[in-house]
Amino acid sequence: MRVKVAAIQMAVGEDETDNIAKALHQVTSAADAGAQIILLQELFSTPYFCKDQNPDFLTLAQSRESHPALLAMQKLAREREVVLPVSFFERANNAFFNSLVVFDADGSDLGLYRKAHIPDGPGYQEKFYFSPGDTGFRVFDSRYGRLGVAICWDQWFPEAARVMALQGAEILFYPTAIGSEPQAPEINSRGHWTRVMQGHAAANLVPVVAANRVGREIGQESEITFYGGSFISDATGALIVHAEQEETILYADLDLQALAAQRLEWGLFRDRRPELYAPILTLDGSPRHE
Repeated sequence: MRVKVAAIQMAVGEDETDNIAKALHQVTSAADAGAQIILLQELFSTPYFCKDQNPDFLTLAQSRESHPALLAMQKLAREREVVLPVSFFERANNAFFNSLVVFDADGSDLGLYRKAHIPDGPGYQEKFYFSPGDTGFRVFDSRYGRLGVAICWDQWFPEAARVMALQGAEILFYPTAIGSEPQAPEINSRGHWTRVMQGHAAANLVPVVAANRVGREIGQESEITFYGGSFISDATGALIVHAEQEETILYADLDLQALAAQRLEWGLFRDRRPELYAPILTLDGSPRHE
């Protein structure tokens, strides 16, 4: 089975309705180009509000059932017969999550993932807004393949990628929002960010699709210039295509049947020794405390 994937990289403005309309246009363009699974960046319907700790931004959260970005993308998925992992700011009663829903090519809701790893640092103060996700890592069976989807800071953790691969993910997708460090403008982590996900691909023999945002966003306390740098890698971690700091759409054709055969031939999953990995369940690397 061959599938064409796309990653959309775009800047956003202050108006949520305009941002959703722009995203719909970009997804439509990708569908016109033949893409079957199309990834938008993290929290694409609003500016990245986590630059500041401001309780007013909590009003941006909406339920899974009523969020305008979800409603619009679900309709488009059905009309264009594309698979869409859609990032959104979720309110669930008194809880708030950085979440994602996957819509299948008939518009059906395949399920919810809530971001597991929540960062906290200058410019990226997500712990003020989001509780740690409680869904566990998930994969989604779609018309065009079995998707593993995690969100931004999750991409730095090889455990998340490995779990999704163990669950049968054929492609890993990461919507993200990463850019400059407000407290240390001399730091540029874009290369590190790219390479860690290339490592996930190589270690699991699964292609990776990453969609980041671009543009300069100014908050009350800090500002961030987002790196762009979206990319699609092959199953060895080599970059098939990557972006710079412009608005663009990336494409790649993947042969899922050939990739499945490659994973079997290498024996990486056959030769795993999970009985030796108990220390990974601890914070300090000790299998037990005596």
